[in-house]
Amino acid sequence: MSKDSSRPVPAQRADIPLRELGRTGLKVYPIGLGAMPLSLDGRPDEKTGIATLHAALDAGVTLIDTADSYCRDESDVGHNERLIAKALRSHPAGKAVTVATKGGHVRPRGAWETDGRPERLRRCCEASLKALGVEAIALYQFHRPDPRVPFADSVGALARLKEEGKLRHVGLSNVSAAQLAQAQQIVRVESVQNACNVFQQDDVRNGLIAVCAQQGVSYIAYSPVGGFWGGKQRVRHPVLAATGKAHGVSPYQVALAWLLALGPHVLPIPGASRAASIRDSAAAAGLELTAEELKRIGGLGG
Repeated sequence: MSKDSSRPVPAQRADIPLRELGRTGLKVYPIGLGAMPLSLDGRPDEKTGIATLHAALDAGVTLIDTADSYCRDESDVGHNERLIAKALRSHPAGKAVTVATKGGHVRPRGAWETDGRPERLRRCCEASLKALGVEAIALYQFHRPDPRVPFADSVGALARLKEEGKLRHVGLSNVSAAQLAQAQQIVRVESVQNACNVFQQDDVRNGLIAVCAQQGVSYIAYSPVGGFWGGKQRVRHPVLAATGKAHGVSPYQVALAWLLALGPHVLPIPGASRAASIRDSAAAAGLELTAEELKRIGGLGG
């Protein structure tokens, strides 16, 4: 335990109810942390990265999303997972955090490619177990369907890993409603993680978010304020800025509050590479927008 282990574990705000992750019984703070920015090119140094993760925990965050592919290239695989493990070990609230990781992407020379072969997913899961320093991964997600591999084969690999106790719960990422339905025939799916924000509302319009609610599946929204590449510019939209000003909060909080209002099964995971960013994002869990504001913001999706 680090020298700051005497720091008291932050108390959850009583006015902000936790949200269940699927039907797992795991209750998490409504806003999670997408840890990807802490490990790609341009990432902060380790001290800053750990400070960002600790700030998330201090703010009440109890869901951290990662992946073995959150790294610079193939020589750096697992960087994000190892960083998270180190941060959790050195914080008194670390044991209360649910870490969700993913497998199915590879990073040859820094590129993003898919590999959904069952044998590959098994190796990825086993490597993630070591990187995170856990006996079983709380939520393991298939990162992205591989067009070269039958989807059922990839999902089946996760089902077998669950049966073996190497992961507790299965999730999917970057999938359609049809793929969710197919996967549900193989294994109980607890989460779907797709890109969703006020400017990118595909899963609102195509009904996937509603389908997840009907099936008791959490919808984990990544790129919840517009995306890692360009989100800072898009979130400055006049409607978001004006709404934020009216509430005395940042436009980032407004964008996140809109997502939370889509349903109690929605869990936005904003990225952060600075402590101040995740502290601001976490505060969005306490922001309530009016029906008129929600309608106006919802119209930004075109």
